[in-house]
Order: sequence, then structure tokens, then C-alpha cells
Amino acid sequence: MKYKDPNCSVGERVEDLLARMTLEEKVAQCVQIYIPPEGREEILARIRKTGLGSRILSAVPLGGSVTQRTAGIADLNEVQRIAVEESRLGIPILSGMDVIHGQHTVFPIPLAMAAAFDPAALEQASAIAAAETASMGIHWTFAPMMDIARDPRWGRIIEGYGEDPYLGAQMAAAAVRGFQGELDEKGYARPGRVLACAKHYVGYGAAEGGRDYNTGEITDHTLRNIYLPPFKAAVQAGVGTVMSAFHDLNGEPASGSRYLLTDILKDEFGFEGFIVSDWASVGELVNHRVVAGERDAAALAFDAGLDMEMISECYTHHLAELVQAGEISTQRLDDAVRRVLAVKFRLGLFERPYADTDRQLEQLPLDEYRAASRRAAARGMVLLKNNGLLPLKPDARRVAVIGPYAHERRTMLGSWVNDILADEPGTLADALRAALPEAQILTAPSGLYDEMLMAAAEADVVVLALGESHARNGEYNCVASIELPAGQQALFDALAGLGKPLAVVVYTGRPVALTRIAPQADALLLAWHPGSLGAEATADVLLGAVNPGGKLPVSFPRGEGQIPVHYNHNSTGRFNPRYHDMPVTPLFPFGFGLSYTRFAIDGLEVQPQAVQPGGRVRVSVTVTNIGERDGEEVVQCYLQDCVSRLTRPVRELKGFERVALQAGESRRVSFELGAEELSYYGPGGRWVLEPGEFKVWVGSDSNASLEGSFRVV
Repeated sequence: MKYKDPNCSVGERVEDLLARMTLEEKVAQCVQIYIPPEGREEILARIRKTGLGSRILSAVPLGGSVTQRTAGIADLNEVQRIAVEESRLGIPILSGMDVIHGQHTVFPIPLAMAAAFDPAALEQASAIAAAETASMGIHWTFAPMMDIARDPRWGRIIEGYGEDPYLGAQMAAAAVRGFQGELDEKGYARPGRVLACAKHYVGYGAAEGGRDYNTGEITDHTLRNIYLPPFKAAVQAGVGTVMSAFHDLNGEPASGSRYLLTDILKDEFGFEGFIVSDWASVGELVNHRVVAGERDAAALAFDAGLDMEMISECYTHHLAELVQAGEISTQRLDDAVRRVLAVKFRLGLFERPYADTDRQLEQLPLDEYRAASRRAAARGMVLLKNNGLLPLKPDARRVAVIGPYAHERRTMLGSWVNDILADEPGTLADALRAALPEAQILTAPSGLYDEMLMAAAEADVVVLALGESHARNGEYNCVASIELPAGQQALFDALAGLGKPLAVVVYTGRPVALTRIAPQADALLLAWHPGSLGAEATADVLLGAVNPGGKLPVSFPRGEGQIPVHYNHNSTGRFNPRYHDMPVTPLFPFGFGLSYTRFAIDGLEVQPQAVQPGGRVRVSVTVTNIGERDGEEVVQCYLQDCVSRLTRPVRELKGFERVALQAGESRRVSFELGAEELSYYGPGGRWVLEPGEFKVWVGSDSNASLEGSFRVV
């Protein structure tokens, strides 16, 4: 019998297997590799001899940023058969790939999902992605990414949940639950779920200059209060794996930091899964020049707590030697292997090592998934301006749909997709043509400047689709300027000069500078990269079939000279630090978003007025739809610790609720604030809840003015 009865505990099964493993077999469980066609037979022979921890289904480091086809079920099952039936111990292989915001059904980019301020919607999207991924025989996704990002020049801002640690933590936990299922005695062994991976641990979003892989400097105070909360939330939600980051933080590469990987993540947070490196980040410790070669890189990373190496094979070549030389303890090796084996047992791989050929993608309710993607796309779009032009009138006769993204398909999907054809999504022009069958849709398919102006001149209303391509953001796609790509501002200026009613739709994966567009456009809709049904969802919002309710999860700067700009900045010694040539406030603040109806938030109550450190404060308001349309408002609760030992943010988001209200309807909304919301990582390197006055604001964005207060006594 190769392994203990499934009725035994995971711990018993792990210890039984671990006791029978050779040194080489243990090392193999700490390795993840790609299987290229040219090296396939050599790797299969290696699997027969020692087994293998994991297989990554990507041939390039920018995995989901290029169109590629992953290994099919037959290939996955064949490699798994060799591991299970032809290796000595029959330990199954864990197959992983980047499924960032959808596998076959592509949902809006994570930043757009955050804009919905609806964790339940993200949980559903992640569960759908998991079902499609599992149906293809894949066990593990390298998502969610939960890096706090305050610099829109950074291309990977597209993958995260924005600038706020509270919102980021709520979304991170929801994504983990969606991919894996709720944490309980079954772990993540449910059919149709996959193993999640919290990345990139930690502070990767603070890379200098907004450049991928670059260095970062973050004080422990800021690390704990801003960048770590989403990872802690993911651990509490039961995330099975964590990915260490590429960059160095405070002079120490994250993939070789014992402080980050072991002291905080494993010991303090109690993380019980395993840590995997990012693509070749162990070998890249040599590039950081903290080690002289691969042997020392393996020693540094493994001793720091990094359990599995992705792609670079420093562990394969040197880990056994390091253990034999006493430079890595047997106890540390066994701890890493225990973590990997425990995940495989909890995932049910030993009982179900093969992909189920009877439950493939075609058997899933794909139409339901597409409908969910369309709903999510529309609910995350943010209406930035509207002078009454939107929603478009259904009796519109001549509508010009022009701009560089009026006929684009691939850009709808964003930068991270897999197993999807670039021509599968619809176009905005086609979606509006279908939604307005009685109207004449005027377009310029050639994209020629003069043809677009001609179409606009003949139209009653113009819909202009601007933004940035999927190839301009995502990993390794950072920009020095957040201005729109060349030619788009000139096109807008020319169209604005025609005097036609002008609605601008912006498809983007990051904040872009709209400072010259916002004052002149009649309506401005931020559509992000909205996914498989993004064009149809855009039409839903433009025509009012969906009343927009999205809010900005990240501040929109007026220009790159303001970067970093974020609402939760610290108080300063002098008021209003300023620029001579630009306001210091963002063009659009965090949490901002309009609707086709209007909402009033009033009746603030804060009870009790004085609370003991272990008590809770209830903050409640009445929100009323005072307009003529049904709609949704995101009610947001912000907090300020008025006097603290260390400088603190001017305000911090500590609660939100998306509320659907019919025209004229009111509802009472409450937020509870306890020790977790009121404390911070402060003096003496510990979490503190200091007595004194607290202010609270409730409203529709981070500039909320409805104010109350209470005291901690």
C-alpha cells in the first residue's frame, strides 16, 4: 500500500509517507518545472525516478499575457499516470497555471471587480474560474494577486484590488473562498475547486518608479498597516499557497527573507500551506547580488522558508547536497515536504489524481457563466461624469461609434487570459448595433482619423471609445506617462470641436490622465478591460439597462507628477503641501462613482459615544434613493484616529456596503467598528489600540462629509 487509508488524518498520512521518502524524493517535492516538448522524455524519466512536486503549464514567464494553449487533459493524465503508477511512492503531481480573472469565461480584470465593491460577486467569479480550470485537469491557480498599488505607472496594478488595504483584504478573502471553497474540515478537496495562491508576497506594488521587478523601501509600520492586511486576510480564509515576490524589500529580496516568509507569514500569521517562488526568483537572487551562485541561492531561499522553487532549478541541483553538508537541516526539509504533501492530500489528489474526462468544459453551464461575466462587467463600470447625455435615448437615430477601441475584441479581455481566442469577444460597435436595432450606427472600421470625424459630423450623438490596449498593461508593461496613447487626445479635441453630444468610454487597466477630457466630455464612463461580454456590458450601461454603481478602487491622478496620490495619506506637519502647477487633489478620488439616479445619506448615529477597548461601536446612516430610477449605492465608512503615537492616515476605509434601492426607497445601513478596525501597528512593534477621540465619516466616496465621533476610554 503506497499511502495510508483516506480515513486517517492528513497529518497521519503525511507522516507515513514522509517516513518512507529518500532525500532525493523529498527534494523533488520542492520543485516546480515546465515540461517542454524537446525535454519531455528526460523529465518523464526523472519523474519515474524521484517523483515531482509540481508542473507549471506555461512556457514563458509572462504566462497569461500571451495567447497560448495549455496542455490538454490527455497529456496531463499521461504525465500524472507516470507519477502515480511508475514512480516508487506514487505521489501525484500538482499542475498549476495563471488563471487571473477567468479561464474560458473571462471576467473583468481584478481592478474592475474591486470597483464593484462587492466581494460576493468576486467570490462567484472566482468559483466560476475554478470550475472551468478544474474541468481542464488543472489543480492550482497563481491567483489572487493582492498587492496594494499606489502607482498607476505599474502595469500590474491591473491584477490587484487598488490602493486600499481594507478593500484589498475583503476582496482577497472573497477570491480565495471562490477558488478553494470555504475553509472547513474538507479543506479544498471539493470537486470544481482549485488551489489558490496569494501573491506577490509582499510589497511588490511599491516597486520604485512603478517598474516591474524593481526595488522597494517600506517601513515596518507601513508594511504592517498597508501592504500585509490582504495577505493576512487570505491566510485567515485558508489560502493553500503563497507566492514570494521578485523584488527586494528594504535591501532584502523577498524570496530570500526569513523575516517575511517565516517570522511573519508562517510563525505570526500561522500559515499552514506552502510558499512557492515566483518565476525563477530563487535563481534571480544571484542577480540581486546577495549570493554568488545557485548553490547559495538555494541555501538562502530554502532556509528563509521558501518551500517550492518555480522554474529555476537551484533546489534540484543543490538542495540534497546542502542537507548532506548540514547547511540546511533535515527538519527544515521535512517541514517543506510536509507542507507540500499536506496540500496534495487536502486537495484530494491522492484519491483523484486524474482529470475527469466526463466533466469537461463543454459540460459546464457556460451560458450561465457568460451571463455572470456580463453582470459583473456592468456593475464594475464607473460613471465619472454625466451631464444628462446618458443613458442614451432608445429612439436615437444616428449614433457614431468611433475611436481606437470601437472595433477592438482582444483588448476587452485584459492582459491575462488563457485558452481564449482573441476574436471571441464582441465589439462595442456591434453591441450598440444590436442594442439599437432602429438606429443607424455610423462607424469608421478602418480607424482613419478623417473617417471618424466624418462619421461624427453626420451623427446625432457620438460614442468615443478611448483607452489603452491589453498589451500596454499587465506584467512587464509599465509606463512613464499615464497620458492616453499617442493620437487619442488629438482625436478627442477634434471631436469636441464639432459640438456634438459626446460620450467617452475608456477601456483601461490602470488610471489614465483624463484631465483634458473630463471638462469637455458630456459623459465619461470608465469601462476597464471588462472581459468576454465586455462590449455587451458597456452597451447595457450606456443605454441604461444597467444603472452604473461602480466606484474607484484607486485614485485617478491629474498627471504622473502627482504620483503617488492616494486618499489615505498621513497627516503632515504643515497644512496643504502643494504644487505650483497642479492641484494636489486627484482628478477623481478613491471611492468615487456616479449613477443615473441620486442618493442622500443622512441620519448618522454613532453608539456608544464612549467605548472600552474590547467593545464595539455601531455607526449607522439612512441611505435614500431620491432620484427617479432604481439604482445601487456603495455606502462607505471612514475612520480617523485623532491623536496617535505615530503619524496615521487622515482617514481610512473601515466598512462599505453596496445597497440596491428602488426609486424613493430608504434603508438603514450599519457598520460595526471593533478592536481590529480601531487598532494599528505602532509603537514598540506591536498592534495597539490607543485611548482617545476618533472621527468617523460616512458617504459615497473618500471625501465623505457626514461626520460623527466617539471616544475609546
